Amino acid sequence: MDRMFRVCGFWTGIMAVLFMVGDMQQMAILFFGQTGAFIALSYLKLSERAYMYIFGAYLTLFFVGFTYYSTFVLVPSIGGH
Repeated sequence: MDRMFRVCGFWTGIMAVLFMVGDMQQMAILFFGQTGAFIALSYLKLSERAYMYIFGAYLTLFFVGFTYYSTFVLVPSIGGH
């Protein structure tokens, strides 16, 4: 399970670099933070149950944050501009 957290860290790192290249600095910083957290957690050698609980908490926070952002913060555009 610790290797899967390294895989998640790898992919969030790739996304962070792509966000940085796309000039989306805040999103890049957020994803670099997630990369660091995933990599750091992968070296703690926790039990598989602990890794599953941590990943479940991560997903819960993501979905709550994404729902809040898309409902209250995101301004819809008319006509795609």
